[in-house]
Amino acid sequence: MKYLGVIGHPQIQSLSPIFQQAALDYLRLDIIYEAWPTPEDGLATRLRGTRSTSVLGANVTIPHKQAVIPLLDGLDETSRNVGAVNTIINREGRLHGCNTDVIGFLRALREDGAFDPTRKRVVIAGAGGAARAAVVGLVEAGAGSVSVINRTYARATRLIEEILPLAENTKLDAFPEMYASWGAALGSCDLLVNCTSLGSTGSGREKEVPVPVDLIRSTMLVYDVIYRPAETPLMKAARKRGAEVLGGLPMLVYQGAASLEMWTGQPAPVDVMFEAANRALKGKP
Repeated sequence: MKYLGVIGHPQIQSLSPIFQQAALDYLRLDIIYEAWPTPEDGLATRLRGTRSTSVLGANVTIPHKQAVIPLLDGLDETSRNVGAVNTIINREGRLHGCNTDVIGFLRALREDGAFDPTRKRVVIAGAGGAARAAVVGLVEAGAGSVSVINRTYARATRLIEEILPLAENTKLDAFPEMYASWGAALGSCDLLVNCTSLGSTGSGREKEVPVPVDLIRSTMLVYDVIYRPAETPLMKAARKRGAEVLGGLPMLVYQGAASLEMWTGQPAPVDVMFEAANRALKGKP
């Protein structure tokens, strides 16, 4: 028997064990996927255990995606570009860090959002880990411009400065969070992406939206990377404004599918993973 898990804290709401185990069972693999709640002071011990011959690897979620990096033996190019790891592969006791969030973000955008980001104008709310993955993905996809708006302006500026060397054909800029910034950025954008936690279940700010609703236009796609609830306040508001919307579940499943393929070498049964995730979100066994 082999093992996989998701490393995070406190990890109460993670869907990964549900849809990953469904996929492993469908593939008839003797692999168990578990939740591994890990506080900050237990991360090094957890990573030592991940080197075991019985462990194939792990996913990494909040708040450890950056903290794991010094504990690993190597990183792929995407992880270095994003500055975060969400997938660990155990290669004979050596831990290799990867990032499949970029893959998940772009696949959901293209397949479920029917949106080609090439030469498009994009606005991103937030400057955390999800925002970093989104900016890197959009730069790789050849977006025309990406504007990051964040409550802490210095954090948005730092994100742009760190990714700027990758952006040969994409204009990158940062704005402080204020109505004038939203007005200037959203007036001509094709895609709005929410990478904040506003509106997510358990955030304490479940009824809030991260952008001024009156500035949402019917010609843009609104992509909220939150997957719980299935329809966020931002998505509801955007629908009322006539905009197309995309939730965060496809990104979650696609990044997990990419991880699964890295660990097992087999094509991920995406439909099975979606079915399991949707049933869990609806509270069904």
